Amino acid sequence: MADAQAPFLRACRREAAPHTPVWFMRQAGRSLPEFRALRERHSFFDLVRSPELTAEVTLQPVQRLGVDAAILFSDIVTPLQAIGIDVEMRSGVGPVFAHPFRTAADLDRLRPLEPDTDLAHVIEAVRILVKELDVPLIGFAGAPFTMASYLVEGGPSRDWARTKALMLGDPELWRALLDRLASLSLASLRAQVGAGAAAVQLFDSWVGALDPHHYAESVMPASAKVLRGLADLGVPRIHFGVSTGELLGMMGKAGADVVGVDWRTPILDGWARVGPLAVQGNLDPAILGAPWEVVAREADRILDAIDGRPGHIFNLGHGVPADADPDVLARLVDHVHRRTQT
Repeated sequence: MADAQAPFLRACRREAAPHTPVWFMRQAGRSLPEFRALRERHSFFDLVRSPELTAEVTLQPVQRLGVDAAILFSDIVTPLQAIGIDVEMRSGVGPVFAHPFRTAADLDRLRPLEPDTDLAHVIEAVRILVKELDVPLIGFAGAPFTMASYLVEGGPSRDWARTKALMLGDPELWRALLDRLASLSLASLRAQVGAGAAAVQLFDSWVGALDPHHYAESVMPASAKVLRGLADLGVPRIHFGVSTGELLGMMGKAGADVVGVDWRTPILDGWARVGPLAVQGNLDPAILGAPWEVVAREADRILDAIDGRPGHIFNLGHGVPADADPDVLARLVDHVHRRTQT
């Protein structure tokens, strides 16, 4: 089990750490050859439904890369599938729903989550991991807006037109939908923490599609329900979204302890908007494909800006690309550690 004084947890609390902690979103998965070998024998959801395989995949990047935290291998649709929603993980596309959410009648399909039975496999995976890991385990859940966008669109979208039409055209139904999804995410995260997760991250991958007014009015209350509903557990809460530069101030007020900043916003500008919280980020994932000298230079640019200020967790501005070289990731972890050792 991870030490409460682990560098990652110290940074979440904005305490000085022996080095800047590093982990990568999507560090467990398709960029690792050992994961691809497993995928040749198992479907994505087979991996998620097996506690042993989930634990194996979660451990792979910790063992290979030397990161300061593990994140549970899962997907934002896991709680939806657990309550019987028909979803397929389509290669190269992502989650696709057979019956998209369209009317108030669809609310009946979103029954309350019963973690002890619905997510027994997830809870068991967390228990296995906390015995195996010597770094903190981060629990995982999707934020209500991103979960809703998948449900309403039926899968990934480029413009989120149906989602916005529902949000603005039927605000009562929209609030009811997000409230139920917030309850699902909250129940899932509480169960993960109960099983031993040392921190949690709420992923709002698509919320950057919104302007600040509609975020504040139609989305922030549901995200706050999740984050504030975890406050009594005493674990760090990370809130991350993509293209959220204009939303960071509100995200910092929604109940998180750490806010992720993507690469589009300079790290210190993002921190100023977030306020007196820790920050996570924010190397552009595409830079991983450049020569090592470029990767190191861009990492140093972020570290130079931070200048040793407590409360920074080094990460990418989004997930690890599928074609990223694991050796570059491992070298980057070592570089950040060496560069920031106190």
